[in-house]
Amino acid sequence: MSQPHLIGIAKLAAESGVLEEKSRVEYRDLEARRYITKCPNPALPFQWTINPYRGCEYGCKYCYARYTHEFMELRDPRVFETRIFAKKWNRTAFLNELRRVPFEQGIAIGTATDPYQPAERRFGLTRRMLEVFAVHARHQGLWITTKSDLASRDAALLAAIAANQNQVSVNITITTLDTNLARALEPFAPRPDLRLGAVQRLAEAGIHVCVNCSPVMPLINDSEESIDAVAKAAKDAGARAFWSNVVFLKPCASQVFFPFLEEKFPAAVRRYRAAFSDAAYLKGPYLETIGQRVQRVRDRHGFHSRSTGEGRHPGGENPQLQFSWE
Repeated sequence: MSQPHLIGIAKLAAESGVLEEKSRVEYRDLEARRYITKCPNPALPFQWTINPYRGCEYGCKYCYARYTHEFMELRDPRVFETRIFAKKWNRTAFLNELRRVPFEQGIAIGTATDPYQPAERRFGLTRRMLEVFAVHARHQGLWITTKSDLASRDAALLAAIAANQNQVSVNITITTLDTNLARALEPFAPRPDLRLGAVQRLAEAGIHVCVNCSPVMPLINDSEESIDAVAKAAKDAGARAFWSNVVFLKPCASQVFFPFLEEKFPAAVRRYRAAFSDAAYLKGPYLETIGQRVQRVRDRHGFHSRSTGEGRHPGGENPQLQFSWE
């Protein structure tokens, strides 16, 4: 039953029906007011975004997107990973929206939630959207960002989209090759080796694959050795690009990240609290150090193009706190 004081997306969420329940996660359907939304950030290489799901069950401790559940009046940041909304599918409505996107403008899938999270195996929204792209769409660029090896399921479909005069890039995030660390940071995401397998399968299908070693977290995975290991494995698997950015902690992320630090990295807690006491973003010499470190790694393994915004949040300049970790 809906709550009368709720409006907009919060009202739709309250009216959503339960599709399936697991021991940890509840899936709900969600009426889609629109599938494709305008990207407000002119610094990014795409102008439109698609998120087939709201919420993400991977439970990444640093996740910046937890705040999106607040629009549905779900204030506990942990609910973001346990209540997953699958948007009700309407192929005609999606096609009509897609036709209104100008040819010269790019589209990114998975900017707030992973489009290949476990919900995709049940509901297939990402694949349904890609099937429409394969038949009807021609755009300057299509970017997909994921932590899931399930992306390789759609290798042939993505190749078909690329053949239709679309520039297609799949960006697979691999934060670390240390399986134990990855499990602590991203407890319900596929292992790093599984993601590398997806990189290889997609690359063999002719898809442009970028490995995103992000976020770089001070005192956790920011050593050159750690970043280099990811870059080498990415190159060996056939990735064509490699980039990274430094962690930023919005309040919704801090509520999950700091308890994680206290449990797994207690010696780092004091420095993180000092660094993020007044702002969500870092700036200053640490960002420059990481940018130079990543560039050395990229050059070492033949990733010659440098992504814009290296070492900082891709949104560009933000009110950030100067802090040295060296």
